[in-house]
Amino acid sequence: MPLQGALAAVAYAGVALAALRVVLSYKSAVYAVRRLWRCADEWAQAYQYHEVPRFGCDGAENPLFRKASAYVAALPSLEDADAASVLLSSASRTNGGLSLHLGPGHTARDAFQGARLAWTNAGSERLVLRVRRHDRTRVLRPYLQHVESVADEMEQRRRDLRLYLANTRGGWASAPFTHPATLESVAMDPELKARVRTDLESFLKGRAYYHRLGRVWRRSYLLYGPPGTGKSTFAAAMARFLGYDVYDLDLSRAQHGGDDLRALLMRTTPRSLILVEDLDRHLLEQQQHNLLGFMDGVASCCGEERVMVFTMRGGKDGLDAAVLRPGRLDVHIQFTLCDFEAFKALASNYLGLRDHKLYPQVEEGFHAAGARLSAAELGEVMIANRASPTRALRTVITKLQNASGAAPARHSATHRRNTSWSGAVQQQWEEQPAEADEAAGDGAPPACGVVFGKDAPPMRELKKLYGLIRIRSRREGSGVAPFEGDAHGPPTPGNHDRER
Repeated sequence: MPLQGALAAVAYAGVALAALRVVLSYKSAVYAVRRLWRCADEWAQAYQYHEVPRFGCDGAENPLFRKASAYVAALPSLEDADAASVLLSSASRTNGGLSLHLGPGHTARDAFQGARLAWTNAGSERLVLRVRRHDRTRVLRPYLQHVESVADEMEQRRRDLRLYLANTRGGWASAPFTHPATLESVAMDPELKARVRTDLESFLKGRAYYHRLGRVWRRSYLLYGPPGTGKSTFAAAMARFLGYDVYDLDLSRAQHGGDDLRALLMRTTPRSLILVEDLDRHLLEQQQHNLLGFMDGVASCCGEERVMVFTMRGGKDGLDAAVLRPGRLDVHIQFTLCDFEAFKALASNYLGLRDHKLYPQVEEGFHAAGARLSAAELGEVMIANRASPTRALRTVITKLQNASGAAPARHSATHRRNTSWSGAVQQQWEEQPAEADEAAGDGAPPACGVVFGKDAPPMRELKKLYGLIRIRSRREGSGVAPFEGDAHGPPTPGNHDRER
């Protein structure tokens, strides 16, 4: 009897420990159940296996092996695989140079058009693609084309970009394109930035779509606004996002009917961004019909897979509608001077600030008569005072006071929503009707580089009034900080805390 009680106690203890282990390692248990289910499902299915060797029968390298290897290394499922090889490569620019690769005997899974596929490293420089037998006819060829397309795009983005300038011999001289701007670092309205990103991604994947429509695979953008608002920087960020070389094209070469210009365009390569700056100045200095012919004829004279970016220092009011029509300029983006929201984004990038005790004074300066500063001007102030965020903010406050006193009426005009979209995404990003603009009133202040209204006028005005009352009450209670220099060191989390 005592022996039976001891055995029962041991059994209960074992069950309790097993239950405790399951509770403590719930995720492991779920993973184990899923793995068992996957094994049972794989055992019940009929598969076909396709080997992708590195070398062919003639000893030549198989290009598909290199592209498939790059594609598999980028699969999200590789991070969840049972095992993977971790390599450190100076060529990799992400994750500190660390990259995952499919080691011998390892398997990574993928999905395509509702079918489940798997890649296995069979060793001896061979990859094996497994696909369900009833899916092979439907997805095999499209999937391999998808693998090739994605690998080509990844290779294009990894390569070193080049900047091309026209030389005196009618050709192009090149240098490494080292501009560090990215879409993530550009200070602009997040919603519009997402739209631009989506539009660029749709263009990258649009070869078959454009060909099905019988249209040349290219897209054109107009960036317009005052100097210093970030138009050229945004063009550089677009090129880096696309992984395209940049051709800086001087329209003054079109003075003899555009023959020299067309010859230059013939020498550009696919996957390039062709930048044409100061379009409005060239429209005034040259015959307009020559430039219009150049903008229309670029598709036929320099091939496909190009993005054309035109910049203008002024507005669109004085331009002929024929210049602005889709086909010549597909997407229009207005760049404006910075408001307080854009200033905070710049302060975060340049100074590492999320908040500061002087922010209420800066906000009041932006609200005072609609004062605005350019992104270039704000950036220079922050670079010059990067060792002292407080001194940088005080300098900005002084500049805002001078700007509001110099031309209050010019900046107080209502901003209109001037971003227009056409082409494949016209229905999503079409220009706001005039009636909607009039109903929107002031709206939210535009972010740096983009005019984009959000709030209705009553709510926005109440927010402004409340903010001014709060700012004035703070100033009456604590006084205005003097504009002397700051002894704090470089911007660190500790320094920021002290300044707040």
